[in-house]
Amino acid sequence: MRQDGRVAVVTGAGSGIGRAVATALMDAGYRVVLAGRREEALQATLAARGSQGLVVPADVTQEAAVRHLFERAREEYGRVDVLFNNAGTFGTSAPIEDMALEQWQEVIDANLTGAFLCAREAFRVMKGQQPQGGRIINNGSVSAQVPRPHAAAYTASKHAITGLTKTIALEGRQYGIACGQIDIGNAATDLSAAFSKGTLQADGSLKSEPRMDVRHVSDAVLYMAGLPLDANVQFMTLMATNMPLVGRG
Repeated sequence: MRQDGRVAVVTGAGSGIGRAVATALMDAGYRVVLAGRREEALQATLAARGSQGLVVPADVTQEAAVRHLFERAREEYGRVDVLFNNAGTFGTSAPIEDMALEQWQEVIDANLTGAFLCAREAFRVMKGQQPQGGRIINNGSVSAQVPRPHAAAYTASKHAITGLTKTIALEGRQYGIACGQIDIGNAATDLSAAFSKGTLQADGSLKSEPRMDVRHVSDAVLYMAGLPLDANVQFMTLMATNMPLVGRG
């Protein structure tokens, strides 16, 4: 379904899932604000479709940068209808006893604090605009449900995203702000390329894991984004069918 004229902000839009979702939103008629740390990569996402959009380089861990991102969205398009809160990092794999505080903080800053800052600014815009309301879609992970070994920071951050999602959904009701979360398992991106070669399992072994086309993620986010605000996908799990999630440990 076409969504011509609606405005979406996508963080981490320069690669992977963010690029796929931003491209799909543009193809569906959204005016897309593409955010990320690398301007060249964002411009490449925009140029891939020759679409009209707005590139705003932003580090989501920086409060001033996030505020500027949403100010630019409002200046250019007047409102924000959808936020796909996607930017994040897996960080450095390490047993919990060997994980440095700096390694922990890097992941929490990007995955949790960054998501909070973006959601807070989107909420403020959506609450204040006319017509009021909008939708925030948080990119969680299947690690929000079942952890991988040696990924304490990533797992903790994604569990926390679930709490953030529920809080936004609760507090957004009276303002027409819907919030949902998509937990993704093994989408085929550069980030997950190593999974097909072999990745650490709960029993300590290394095994290859199947992946799925990232297009399925963009299709799912498009569906979530396109719902009327009186309907919401609160949580969706989308995963490669044969990946070792159910019964992982």
